[in-house]
Amino acid sequence: MDVLEAIKSRRSFGLVKDESVPNSVIEQILEAGSWAPSHYRTEPWRFFVLMGDGRKKLGEVLCKIAKKNGETDPQKLQKVMEKPFRAPVVIAVGVEPSDNPKAIELEEYGAGFACIQNMLLTAHSLGLAGFWRTGKPTYAPLMKEFFGLSEKGEVLGFLYFGYPKKALPEGKRKPFQPVTKWIKE
Repeated sequence: MDVLEAIKSRRSFGLVKDESVPNSVIEQILEAGSWAPSHYRTEPWRFFVLMGDGRKKLGEVLCKIAKKNGETDPQKLQKVMEKPFRAPVVIAVGVEPSDNPKAIELEEYGAGFACIQNMLLTAHSLGLAGFWRTGKPTYAPLMKEFFGLSEKGEVLGFLYFGYPKKALPEGKRKPFQPVTKWIKE
């Protein structure tokens, strides 16, 4: 699959089989992420691969965050606990901004987002379906603590991957022309 085809055919898709993904496939996704551009070659990304019962630990942290935010309904808390089990593999991607005085913190996060795009495209090219989840719990101090990130570090999101149960839907995008300005002089 060439890059343009991967970009145009990749979809956020969560309907996946409960079938394990080989470590060799996951490693290809992680390696692709590590090839994202980063200013001053800081490579600020951090990866946390959750599989099997390891996903339960993420569910427990999500529950703690929900309770801290006032959730008490046992059924809702159970749903929160089950979120990491929506796919057989969850990769949390974090960023630890560099101490390099030339590095701009915003650019460190930009490198992390580019890393995530590389990972999503690679997973798609390897036959996996996936989606990128964020939301308030992602940025909670308890989440940062769970993954051992520093005060400056941040979790950028959770990438859920698995083999699709059915074909991915066609995508649509607005044309680029209305949001493009050509400056030639």
